[in-house]
Amino acid sequence: MKKFALLIAVMAIVAVFAACAPAVQPTAVPPTTAPQPTAAAQPTSAPQATSAPSGGALTPVTLQLQWVPQSQFCGYYAALDKGYWKDLGLDVTIKPGAVEIVPQQVVATGGAEFGVAWVPKVLASIEQDADLVNIAQPFQRSGTLEVSWKDSNITKPEDWKGKKVGTWGFGNELELYAAMRKVGIDPNNKADVTIVQQPFDMSLLLNRELDAAEAMTYNEYAQVLEAVNPQTGELYKPEDLNVINFNDVGTAMLQDGIFTRGDWIQDAKNQETAVKFLEGAFKGWVFCRDNFDDAVAIVLKYGTTLGKGHQAWQLNEINKLIWPSPNGIGMMDEAAFKRTVEVALGSQAIKAAPKDGVYRTDLAQKAVDALKAAGVDVTGANYKPETVEITKGGE
Repeated sequence: MKKFALLIAVMAIVAVFAACAPAVQPTAVPPTTAPQPTAAAQPTSAPQATSAPSGGALTPVTLQLQWVPQSQFCGYYAALDKGYWKDLGLDVTIKPGAVEIVPQQVVATGGAEFGVAWVPKVLASIEQDADLVNIAQPFQRSGTLEVSWKDSNITKPEDWKGKKVGTWGFGNELELYAAMRKVGIDPNNKADVTIVQQPFDMSLLLNRELDAAEAMTYNEYAQVLEAVNPQTGELYKPEDLNVINFNDVGTAMLQDGIFTRGDWIQDAKNQETAVKFLEGAFKGWVFCRDNFDDAVAIVLKYGTTLGKGHQAWQLNEINKLIWPSPNGIGMMDEAAFKRTVEVALGSQAIKAAPKDGVYRTDLAQKAVDALKAAGVDVTGANYKPETVEITKGGE
């Protein structure tokens, strides 16, 4: 654990500097609607008091998220709000994330039984001796984009050469760097490309201070569309932008996996708890798929800093990352995992291929089987996205 302890210390220092950096606000448009990290992220519990089922006391467990309440985590808030976990005998506390919070650290040190984080970040922690294991993979696809203006003529990775290209860093740059290297661009060579550390918003792109900006389909991309074009007085439109999707260029990595501590999950009782946790979480994601408006309302209820319009867009895009799930929600796609490992190795996020056992599917399979037995659609084969109207400022 010494390597991991050192990693924790370094990450904490980096996070503090990131949290203290002054926010960059766009000058040509209203301030972005990006959530601001909160230093005091408090655990979230259901608004109503819960009571133990007749069968006995509830088993308390904690889930550590990687960011503040928003539709990205709708399934978990829905499971809490609808009482799915309570019905299964669990008393779940959800801890929101922030810039300075590393879910892998929280789970590895016993601060939570379960965590949500991008798979490559968990693999990097495991390589630094963190005892972690992925037990479910709700997100089947990557939501990462690189966005530019139409008049920049950046339509493929080769077009980044000689440009100012933005990324958040903190491990979010891996797909971008892999795509660059794939077409012969060295992200560490300023003669090839200028990498710009962008804030967690789209201000630099909106002010044309860079040529392309990193964005998530469900968040920052919408922030551009929610902003007013000063030349027209109207909101920007998709046709004003060029978008490079890393799923299309072959460097997409798995995101938002559910993981726990390796020694904790070896206990048979904890495995039973984990199956119940996953069953409730998966049912929550099914609710978010099938009850769109009610699901958005649940997210807003739990204190998000983003508006209703933005949350509706976000949930629609999040559902696209999960559904359809051909093998059942939460089941790891082996091919997607192998690609994630290859990209992580190529980007030097990890030095060696992970050993067997960094993920397991048996617990998720039991949860899926339980839901199927109850008549729940766990694949979403007929899923169709909603039509969501963009609103100014995401309100």
